[in-house]
Amino acid sequence: MIFLKSREEIDIIRAANIIVAEVHQLLREAVKPGVSTSELDAIAEMGARERGAKPAFKGYTVGRNVFPASLCSSVNEQVVHGIPSPDCVLKDGDIVGLDFGVVYRGYYGDAAVTLPVGDSVAGDARRLMRVTEEALYAGIDAARVGNRMGDLSARVQATAEEAGYSIVREFVGHGVGRQLHEEPQVPNFGTPNRGIPLQEGMVLAIEPMVNMGGPDVRIIEDGWTAVTTDGSLSAHFEHSIAITANGPYILSKI
Repeated sequence: MIFLKSREEIDIIRAANIIVAEVHQLLREAVKPGVSTSELDAIAEMGARERGAKPAFKGYTVGRNVFPASLCSSVNEQVVHGIPSPDCVLKDGDIVGLDFGVVYRGYYGDAAVTLPVGDSVAGDARRLMRVTEEALYAGIDAARVGNRMGDLSARVQATAEEAGYSIVREFVGHGVGRQLHEEPQVPNFGTPNRGIPLQEGMVLAIEPMVNMGGPDVRIIEDGWTAVTTDGSLSAHFEHSIAITANGPYILSKI
């Protein structure tokens, strides 16, 4: 079931996402060579709790797998859901995807960004990040009353593929509200004029995952971390947005 949100509910979800955005700013300032992803996880959890929110991912359960951290940190060929570790120390030239969410006053916020580490990140990696973020904003621009989900999804896909990259299909965006993952699913690939109509009051987490090489991914032994099958770099960007009568409203941007 798709839950359309009231203005009051959107205001609370916006407040949750402001906390997410503020924590992302703390993480941006902390990302540098020599920092471990477990240190970033501690910053994220403390940042949420100091603002009266609870980390959304810690304890999230799929089947028998329980996510053990507050932050998803995915380095280089890791696509999404990387588990922070003191043994994963960022190096100059890496790229790192940081996905973070909170629950605040009973509603969820969720956003992700991929960041360069140090000054030696290669030009092709920077282009991958730029195009993935452009794909996100192309999808956001299509999140309008009167369009269909396929219009949004096709815009994301076209932006990535026209740049020579591939879209990950195993993972998609989602509705967000009283649950972290609600209906509808928000694919990053699709056909214009197809899919469900986009309606005022929908709150969506749009999150393209784009690979420099092929689209295939696999889950490693920890049961969570998805990596590119061919070892190519991957980037991930996400915003939570509300569809309004006046167009898309980005909730996770200060």
